[in-house]
Amino acid sequence: MSVFTRPALAGLPGDRTAAREIASSAVTTLAGVLVLSALLAPNDLDRLTPEAFVRLPVEALLGVAVVLMLRDGARRIVAVSAGAVLGLLTVVKAIDIGFGLALNRRFNPVFDWGVVGNGVDLLGSSIGRAGAIASVTGLVLLAVVVIGLMALSTLRLSGIVAGRRTASTRVVAVLSVLWMVCAVFGVQLAPGQPLASRSAAAYAYDDLRQVRAGIRDREAFASEVAIDAFRDTPPSGLLNALRGKDVLFTFVESYGRVAVQDSDIAPKVDAVLDAGTARLKNAGYGARSAFLTSPTTSAGSWLAHSTFQSGVWVDSQHRYDDFVQTDRFTLARAFERAGWDTVGVVPAHTEDWPEGKIYGYDRYYDSRGIGYHGPPFSYATMPDQFTLSAFQRAERAKRDRSPLMAEIDLVTSHWPWTPLPRMVDWDAVGDGSVYHPMPGQGKTPEEVFTDPAKVRGAYGDSIAYSLNSLISYVETYGDDDLVLVFLGDHQPNPIVAGAGADRDVPITVVTRDSAVLDKIAGWNWQDGLNPDRNAPSWPMDAFRDRFLSTFAR
Repeated sequence: MSVFTRPALAGLPGDRTAAREIASSAVTTLAGVLVLSALLAPNDLDRLTPEAFVRLPVEALLGVAVVLMLRDGARRIVAVSAGAVLGLLTVVKAIDIGFGLALNRRFNPVFDWGVVGNGVDLLGSSIGRAGAIASVTGLVLLAVVVIGLMALSTLRLSGIVAGRRTASTRVVAVLSVLWMVCAVFGVQLAPGQPLASRSAAAYAYDDLRQVRAGIRDREAFASEVAIDAFRDTPPSGLLNALRGKDVLFTFVESYGRVAVQDSDIAPKVDAVLDAGTARLKNAGYGARSAFLTSPTTSAGSWLAHSTFQSGVWVDSQHRYDDFVQTDRFTLARAFERAGWDTVGVVPAHTEDWPEGKIYGYDRYYDSRGIGYHGPPFSYATMPDQFTLSAFQRAERAKRDRSPLMAEIDLVTSHWPWTPLPRMVDWDAVGDGSVYHPMPGQGKTPEEVFTDPAKVRGAYGDSIAYSLNSLISYVETYGDDDLVLVFLGDHQPNPIVAGAGADRDVPITVVTRDSAVLDKIAGWNWQDGLNPDRNAPSWPMDAFRDRFLSTFAR
């Protein structure tokens, strides 16, 4: 037998013990890091800094105190339960960060699940249904893993505390005194980052308060909807100053103030609008422009559309869900009552939209019924020029028809703003087959979204395309009886608009009829297609009543 055999064998159990102790310490350390990170992590990407994690959470001190008072059985139940709740809060914080990036607001854990569903649909339009399902499944599994790991971590840490009661009691006593001193004197390692933290408790309380406020808001909204000055107005009292006109309300997706002011995007879009003003003036058209303040930003177009049409402030999913159950008197219903044919053109819709009945359209065109046989452009099911061309052929080109009122949604400028179509001759639009080569000739979202400057550039290009489509449509198909109102639904997301951007969107009225422009002279809107920072800004819900009052006679 080798002289080295016995020492090696003798040392093996000790080595294993040391390895187990190292592994155990590593697992305990990892558990502590996970729990502290969950307690301290902010729900805002701008505050996700190293300083945010160098704080003393009061929840950890209270947790240790509770563990010290419990027997083993109760301790395990409380530790696992607290860990699961902490894991759930961590998941909701992550969703908050996503909502902040996409919608510039927090996630409402009761009322926003419908918005999550719309986000999944948007993801599917960008990466395919299978990719969207795989992504969502992965995120759900990750959330389950986070909750499970947090429960195991708090259970392990509670066992360590319970096994060292004397040392744990001394440590928590000292740290509690330190926490109180820091809280009293407001000690901060960085602005807005107090050393004495109670962020998890405050976050949970804010969530509960948000839910309670949402429930109360539903009652307030019901009262707002019930008050309607125009609900019982007879046909003879509606829209007399617009008799015989085709009135088109056209939404340009994500067309916000940032597109025309105070950004590196604005020069390109301003040039389109200024040139368009001159082109339309040469064709005999006048225009007036201002701003509306949208109830939403970054996304949630349906909130803006319902607010604009209804004259009530629809700024949340629960308000929208309640709105579509009412009989609110919309702009479309006003035109219908006054004798117009009413039409909805919504190319983004790929499925049935039963709640759309609230608007009161006589006819409705979605992506399935508008006759498009070309390719999609990422989220956009079809180019804006095709949407306008198809509407013209299906409705305005008819002989011996009634005047039309239409809401037309233009979606080319919807995120992700690439690839983009090009303008073609109107006679060449046809069924959209002409667009087949174009998506492959443009940049993919993956290429663009690696650089914020490229994202802003793509956004500006998409807005320019949409506006050029509208201007060219008026030049090509406009007549003395056309009144075009075009506006944005909301600002683009913070990647483009910037953090803290307002919610203003441009709005413009275009017509050859000077009598229509004279009617709105009292609005003090600015001349042309391009409003500047001195242009009036109204809340979007004020438009319906102002419009119906102005054109009543």
